[in-house]
Order: sequence, then structure tokens, then C-alpha cells
Amino acid sequence: MFHRRRPLSGRSPRRGRGPLPVAGARRPSGTHGTARPRRLIAALAAALLLPFAALTTLASPAHAAGTLTATFTTQDNGSWWKGTYVVHNSGTAAVSGWTLEFDLPAGMTVTGNYHGDVTVSGRHVTVENAFYNANVPAGGSTEPYSYWFTATGTAGTPTNCTVNGDKCDGTPDVPPTAPGTPEATAVTAHSVALGWSAARPGDHPVTSYEVLNGSDTVATTSGTSATVTGLTPATRYTFTVRAKDKRGNTGPASEPLTVETVDPSTDPTPPTAPGNLRSTGETASSVGLAWDRSTDNVAVAAYDVYRGDTLAKTVGADTTTATVDGLSPATAYTFTVRARDTADNSSAASEAVRVTTDDVAGEGKQLKVGYFVQWGIYGRQYFVKNLDTSGAAARLDVINYAFENLDPTDLTCQAGVTKGTSGNPQDPDEGTGAGDADADYARPMSAAQSVDGVADDGWGELRGNFNQLKKLKAKYPHLKVVVSLGGWTYSKFFSDAAATPESRKKFVESCIDVWIKGNLPVYNGAGGPGTGAGIFDGIDIDWEWPGSEGHPGNHYGAQDKDNLTALLAEFRKQLDALGGEHKLLTAFTPADPAKIEAGWDLSRIFDSLDYANVQGYDFHGAGSDNSWEPNRTGHASNLHADAEDPYPFHFSIENAIRTYLDAGVNPRKLTVGFPFYERGWQGVTDGGADGEWQDANGAAPGQFDTEAGVRGYDNLITSFPNMTVHHDEESVSTFGYTGPNGQWWSFDDVWSIGRKTAWTKSKGLLGGFVWEMSGDTPDGRLMTALDNGLK
Repeated sequence: MFHRRRPLSGRSPRRGRGPLPVAGARRPSGTHGTARPRRLIAALAAALLLPFAALTTLASPAHAAGTLTATFTTQDNGSWWKGTYVVHNSGTAAVSGWTLEFDLPAGMTVTGNYHGDVTVSGRHVTVENAFYNANVPAGGSTEPYSYWFTATGTAGTPTNCTVNGDKCDGTPDVPPTAPGTPEATAVTAHSVALGWSAARPGDHPVTSYEVLNGSDTVATTSGTSATVTGLTPATRYTFTVRAKDKRGNTGPASEPLTVETVDPSTDPTPPTAPGNLRSTGETASSVGLAWDRSTDNVAVAAYDVYRGDTLAKTVGADTTTATVDGLSPATAYTFTVRARDTADNSSAASEAVRVTTDDVAGEGKQLKVGYFVQWGIYGRQYFVKNLDTSGAAARLDVINYAFENLDPTDLTCQAGVTKGTSGNPQDPDEGTGAGDADADYARPMSAAQSVDGVADDGWGELRGNFNQLKKLKAKYPHLKVVVSLGGWTYSKFFSDAAATPESRKKFVESCIDVWIKGNLPVYNGAGGPGTGAGIFDGIDIDWEWPGSEGHPGNHYGAQDKDNLTALLAEFRKQLDALGGEHKLLTAFTPADPAKIEAGWDLSRIFDSLDYANVQGYDFHGAGSDNSWEPNRTGHASNLHADAEDPYPFHFSIENAIRTYLDAGVNPRKLTVGFPFYERGWQGVTDGGADGEWQDANGAAPGQFDTEAGVRGYDNLITSFPNMTVHHDEESVSTFGYTGPNGQWWSFDDVWSIGRKTAWTKSKGLLGGFVWEMSGDTPDGRLMTALDNGLK
């Protein structure tokens, strides 16, 4: 698909680097339009004739209108027998999608399954509808394609049968019993802590308890205790508790408990301040704290832990430790603790303790990040499998999957769309509404393209790149994968999505729902609720550029700088609210000081970001449409400034990183960009400098016809085996020259990567990142150099 990467920034209009497949090479000839219908017809025929193998359990469909029941019959065939479930719909509307669950009797062994996708766990069987019997019409059934199985052993009726969660015989659920009468375990002026004995479950496990004051729900918890806050002092309250099961059935309320909150006037004396506050350890996102117990004339009720002036956590009086989560890596925090008594008198603050969180790589280690481009499976023929076979997956820590778009109307994270870009880099709508759900999760990968050598079946709910990333993570458990939003052609609507608190909240919720929770829109039979869960470990923001121009037609304004900071904070807040393992939040950030000043508040954004990938390339280039710098060669990714650079501002990695460090950014929050591609010019004069900073006649022919001036490293060294390669010691840059009036290419090789990685480590930076992995050699020559240099 025509999706462009980024230019450096700030100067005359230029195009980003061009990871563009050739026009017409987006899908191999003959695989779009005709091949898929033939495949689906063949799959349907096979499904009608052959048993279904046990497949991965699919997410249950939403409970639809209409009432489903299921009846079971058996047929004795001598040495084996047949069991059949017919799903009936007694409602007035058709139901689309059904799930059967049941438990097998002891001594029964299932030998085959038909007309359904089956998962067996011990004696428990889950059956999802096949695609051809999903619809159950009003008043109808699944006949003639009802699910059936063959079995050996003693014939018998399975137990605990449900269809779409309801009992197969149509009888209502039995709710949980009432919990035990609650007891007050702690009472203060503004809160009551309660505990109770558990309710007995009915037909389904108990998942939560509601605490009620009269008819109002004042607390919800998954355990058998809760603290009700926000109460009025010296006031009587009556509480009851009721249980809810996983189906939402609510049981009867417990016996009531009446409690009176404390009258503060009876106790004006605060507790003593906690002593000896200390850190017990830290991670990249949390800090453990401990302190000595306070005393009080009546009783200490709780300890409040503060991060700066913000209340971070409250623990009970019997606890003198706490872990504060949701912190940013490589960031210094100041903590204090105050004791609070039952009259809600707060003590003086403890002595402060200052703690710096770990970085995401770990002490003494370097982070290695690589972009994998969605469209690489087309013209580049670079698959997730290539990350494995090249050795890159074993050396990388994080894979950035690039790129996903923003919906131009809803201003949400867009998914479930396959629409190519215009291919015209000057078109303001080049990327509007574009996307590639086919490459993401609908395109079946062949065995030769698959990480584990197993082909996609063609109707599974997760295929394409996402299924391969899932397999890659299973093979390399250390790997994290984040989804990159935006890029050069997909950043048009970031400014709109970030414009207000309401739009930010909506946008972030949608991104988390689709990419983290994995609720992929159904597309060509793939996707569905939860199908993409567990693939992405975080989100990468590639907004190019807030507060300044990027791709033609992009929306931007002076308000973007503050709005970006607020957007990142909203992402951090919602990602942390998910609980579980810390989710990464990263960003691609510019090398140009003008771009940084216009859109990136370096004093605030790192409160939310785990780290930033700082652009280390595209300092010079001709661009695919010759609109950038077609008339003079220049280094695209030099480490140091070159004294012979004729431009007013001398771009370099060193100058870019200095801008961040001078602003007070922790170096362990920064990775440096390494290009695995080349920028080239043609018609280059010698000038006694082997073409360096010399006159040129536009972009050199690229790897692809639509991508002049750009070649992957492997393509360059293969296309020009006799090209003279030069290493500039002053600027630490590599370039190749084919001779007078020939081609001149700026790129990274093993030599320059070695020098740059040594400098990266000497500056105490977090590590390096790659744009993008398909440019490397099949044996991973550049990635090996990067890994060796960052050890």
C-alpha cells in the first residue's frame, strides 16, 4: 500500500522515506478478487464433508435477541456412537452466532466433531458455530447442519449444557445466595470498612459483590471486603451486600448492618508522623516503600502515600508498606507518607524519600527496537517470518508495527478497512481513510510465509501479520510488540483527535479497545471480539508533526503542543487502568529543534512516555518527487556535524540528542534511529570530493519505480557490487559513489553502526531503533552489527 514514512522536518517541503510497494504489487497477481471466492467455496465444500479439527476457542458472540435452546440425541452404531445437538430458536428474530458448552460423562472419548469449531479442555467441550450454520432463523433450528460428534465408551447425555450462556433446556439461571451479614472492620469519620462471608454460587461463579446503602450502590468489589468512602461524620448508615455472577444474575441482599461514623469533635489529636520512610525496590513502572508505624491516642486508621502533592495510594492501619504503580521509567519521584486516625486527623508528613525508577531495558542493558512495516509483505516480500530467519527476532526487544490510521470522520483508531493510498505524495488526501486489514489479520499466510511453518486455514479469525506476530512472540517470549499510529501519511487527523478532553478520551478508548483488547472489526471472516488480544504490548505515537507542517494537507496548529501532552497523559492513564503487565507508551520524535519547539513539550511529555525514538536519519535527501533537495548530495544519517555541510543548520544525531539532553530529558528515555535504507542522487559531479556535498540531478532510481531515491541496504549492495564505499571519519557517515556523473548514496553499514552504537553507549542513552527491518540482508548483517554494538 502507498504509505510514506517521515521527512526530517522543518525546511523546504520534502517527502519522507519511501517504504512504498510498487504500484500493482500490493497483492501478487491473481490473489485478489478471484482467488478468495474460490478458496471460500472450497472451504465450504470441505466443511460440509469433513470433521472439524479442534481449533482455538473464539470469543462468544453477543447474546442476541431470541431464545435459543439445544436438544441432545444419541445413535448407537455398535463399536461407536453418535451424539447430536440441535440448536432451536423459539424467538421472533433470527440469531446470528451460537456457542455450545457441555461436560462429557466419565468414560466417554470423543473421536470426531462435525459442523462446528471445537475446543476440548479435559471433559469440558466448547463448540462454536461453523460459518455456514451460524444463523438460526426465528422458529427454526440448525438442521440439517447441526453439530454432532462421534464417541466411544458408554453412551450418555452430557451435563451442564449451555447455549450462548443460557441453559440448553431454557430454564432460568439460579442466582447466587445472599452473602453473610457484613461486619464493620474499621470506622472513621468519612469511611466504613466492611467484610462478609462469601455467597454460594448458583449456576455460575460469583464475580463481584455490591455494597448498598439503602437502594444505592456505594461500592463494588471482586472480593469479600470493601471500604465505603465519602460519608458524613457522626451519621448512621445501613449497609447490605449482594452477589453477582458472571452472567450478571444478582442474588438476594444480606442481612443489614447499621454503623455510625465517628464524630471528629471527640478526637482532635492527630497521629504521629510515620518514621524512616525508605524505598524497598523499584521497577520501570513502580516503587516499593516502607515506613515505621505511627501512634495515636485512639487508633491509626490508615496511611496515605503521596507522590509529590498527589495522593497515590492509601493502605490500612495494619500495613506499613506500599507499592506505587503507574510510574514512568527513568524518572525521579518524591514520596511522603501521612498517618490518619479514625477521626480523619492527618499526621505531619514523613521525611521525604526520592526514588528514580528503572528504565525499560534494565541497568547496564541497551534497548533494541525495530519497525516492521505492514506493507512489506507485498513488493518487499518481507514477512514476520523473516524477522526469525534473519536472526533479528532474537536480537530485538521491541517490534513497532507500522502503521495504523485514524478514522477521518469519527476521529478514532481505524481498523477493519482495506483501502490503498493515492500514491501521489502531494495529494492532501493521500492517506485519508486508508488502511490494510487484509495484511493485518485477514490475509492467509502460506506455510512458507509462516513463523512455525503452518499455513493459515483461510477462515480462521486471526490470520495475516497479526497471527504471525502472535506466533513470533510465542517463539521469543522476551519480545514486546507495539502498534505505531500515524506516520507520514496517516498523521492528518491527530490534531483533531487531540483537540478536546472529550475527543482525546474517545480516541484513546478506541485505540485501546481495538489494539490492546483486540476487538478487531470483522473483515472477510476474520476479526471479532478479543481476536487480537495479547498481540500488542503498547502503543507508539508517530504524529508527524504536531504544531508544524508534515504531509501536505495535514491539520496542525499552535494548540497541538499542549494537546499532545494531554493526549499522551490520557493514553498513560487509560493504559495503566487496564492493570496487569505494564503497557508501553512510546513516540517517534523529531531531530529538528524547530519541530521540537513547535510541538513537543520536553519538560512534560516524558511523564507519560516510557521512551522516545529520536529521528536519526533523513537529514538530507532528494525525495521520490524531487521536491526536497534534488540538486545537492548530503549525508542522511551522520553522527556528527560535517564542517563542509553547506546548509545553514548542520543536522546530525549528536545535535538532535543534545536538544533533548539540554532540556533535561533523562538519557535513558532516548533511543537513536538507525536507517536500514539509503538515500541517493543521480548525475552527481565529482568536485574532487567523491561526490560528497556535490551538484546532482535529482533522485537516483530507487528499489521500486514509485520510490525514487530510496533503496534498502541489501538491495543497494546487490545492485551496485562494484560501488566505491567511503567512510567519513569526521562526521561518522558512510557513502557510496559510482563515479563522475553517476549515483551517490548515503547509508549506514557495519562500520558506521559500530561507531554510532559506541557513541550511544558513551552518552548513556537507552539504545537504538531501526527504520525499517526489511532493508537488512537475509542473514541480518546490520541487525547483528547493531546488537553487537549495544551489548
